[in-house]
Amino acid sequence: MGVNDFIRFFRGMGGRIGSNVLAGVHGQTNPQSISFLRQLEKEVRQKSDLDCPLDKLEVVVFDIETTGFHPERGDRIISIGAVKMKGSSLIEQETFYSLIRSDSPLPPTISELTGIEDSQLSVAPDIADVLIRFFKFASSSILIAHHAKHELNFMQKATWEHTRTKFNHRIIDTSFLTRLFDPSAESLPLESICEDCGVNIENRHNALGDALMTAKVWGIYLERAQAAGFKTLQEVYAHLATLR
Repeated sequence: MGVNDFIRFFRGMGGRIGSNVLAGVHGQTNPQSISFLRQLEKEVRQKSDLDCPLDKLEVVVFDIETTGFHPERGDRIISIGAVKMKGSSLIEQETFYSLIRSDSPLPPTISELTGIEDSQLSVAPDIADVLIRFFKFASSSILIAHHAKHELNFMQKATWEHTRTKFNHRIIDTSFLTRLFDPSAESLPLESICEDCGVNIENRHNALGDALMTAKVWGIYLERAQAAGFKTLQEVYAHLATLR
């Protein structure tokens, strides 16, 4: 099954970490999930990829679709999509996608934008389930996102509310690399930066579709960073610090 077939298939389907107790599915404690999250917390805290060569760096690029922009006002995640990368290469067979159950009607604008319908969310997996599966997919890898503050805010709130654990993963915004070449540039919409990079715009506002496009952008700028002489994330951080 190709990537586009995978996306179309999942469009119609449902389908950090702290030391506190995880509330399992349907309110039952899941000892395996508790153990997993505790171990993952240790791995995230101990792991450092900052000195890993950029061509060997393993990351997970992800995207979420939400009902709005304000998790503190009750907006919620309705889907998560992700793809793994090594260096600038997408591992297209290593993808993640799931809708998230909701019994509250979607705003019509969100349904139109994402193509997600209330009937799909009513039979999708619970968010606690989806978060656990996502964390198992991502493991302790660095996470990459476009306009990452949006993802960070929602993931922090959802992870705490639904697992009573903290979201500890490092999230890096795509602008981390784009600012190497234009420090004064504003963060562009995903479709704009895709056009600038020659990345085809496909399945926009589908979480997996957006994750795949973001991954391609990240890969292009990672190669540019390497061509410019940067060998690790630590070197990029050090250089960007001099531009402030």
